[in-house]
Amino acid sequence: MEPDLFTAAAEDRQEKDPAGSPLAVRMRPRTLDEVVGQQHLLKPGSPLRRLVGEGATGPAGPSSVILWGPPGTGKTTLAYVVSKATNKRFVELSAITAGVKEVRAVIDGARRAIGGYGKETVLFLDEIHRFSKAQQDSLLPAVENRWVTLIAATTENPYFSIISPLLSRSLLLTLEPLTDDDLRDLVRRALTDDRGLKGTLTLPEDTEAHLLRIAGGDARRALTALEAAAGAALDQDETGISLQTLEQTVDRAAVKYDRDGDQHYDVASALIKSIRGSDVDAALHYLARMIEAGEDPRFIARRLMISASEDIGLADPGALPLAVAAAQAVAMIGFPEAALTLSHTTIALALAPKSNAATTAIGAALEDVRKGLAGPVPPHLRDGHYKGAAKLGHAQGYVYPHDLPEGIAAQQYAPDAIKDREYYEPTRHGAEARYADAVEWTRQHLGRNGS
Repeated sequence: MEPDLFTAAAEDRQEKDPAGSPLAVRMRPRTLDEVVGQQHLLKPGSPLRRLVGEGATGPAGPSSVILWGPPGTGKTTLAYVVSKATNKRFVELSAITAGVKEVRAVIDGARRAIGGYGKETVLFLDEIHRFSKAQQDSLLPAVENRWVTLIAATTENPYFSIISPLLSRSLLLTLEPLTDDDLRDLVRRALTDDRGLKGTLTLPEDTEAHLLRIAGGDARRALTALEAAAGAALDQDETGISLQTLEQTVDRAAVKYDRDGDQHYDVASALIKSIRGSDVDAALHYLARMIEAGEDPRFIARRLMISASEDIGLADPGALPLAVAAAQAVAMIGFPEAALTLSHTTIALALAPKSNAATTAIGAALEDVRKGLAGPVPPHLRDGHYKGAAKLGHAQGYVYPHDLPEGIAAQQYAPDAIKDREYYEPTRHGAEARYADAVEWTRQHLGRNGS
């Protein structure tokens, strides 16, 4: 017997005793219109709608698809909806337990179904990134000849975990983490729906906010936590799920943090000021509060990049490249692993030598420009590449520094209005000490007194 996404016995059990199934299973959408989030993948004519038979007529059949996204974003849910709505044979395999033998058995069955009674087969393959190259190769003839329409799900980057020939024969659909609004709709539906809690309990605003934070964009986690808290509330004869009950149930304290309000800015400010003050422990505390509250890791990474220039600058020239690399890594991996990258960067920035010389330098230069202290560019520095420039005196008298032994040409570079201004005042902290020596030496060789 071929494996099925949900066996007949399980479906009968769920229909006869739905309360026996987990809330996350009971609340699975029955149609694509009930799916929360991922609306960019559910537009009319999209590959998923064609898979369930919407607009799938004509010579162009539905394409195989690879669903890539974090856990709890709806990959299995979408496959379940297709299995319920499609008029095709639906077979499920998990790359955790299946091998080439099982894949070939499904393909052979699909070919018999097509030849025998014209029935097409949809194959759902979960965790496809766990398949080896040879196992993925076994899928190619079936996908290329459309003996099966493949729906493959993965949490790993498919460009690294899936072979190129299979990628080129499929459409890659990227699922995004569910937003708070998506999860809020799902949770409220579960509270009132007959398949869910049937309106037996209320969910106060503070409890709902904490539930959304701990869910972290994962629908399954949100419904699992809701079900556990609801069970505890009913056991205590409560009419609503209190924040205290939810905290006790999930063993996770509610962090006082509003991602759109004062806490968002206050804690972020405290993080940066702790880094500026070189208090690594305080910085890690505020970082932990932001992580635990479900702050967007990209926001944290952006603040760290700013700090690397604003408060460290040339005292540690490696601070900014480190922060930029951290931001790139965070964007690629997301939470929970991104917490390690943010911790790495926060510690390095907090312990780095500090200098705000670059910050004050550009501030002073901008202030002069805004006051109107600009003036014309000295003639010898102007562009002299176009015809007629020489007649205007442009680039005449310019001394090319590389022609001189020391590489410094004692000529005026700044406009007359600011020729004596010295914006950059380096510290002697860390690596900036060598910049302090360099700026003193160059100013002297430029014919200026230096600072």
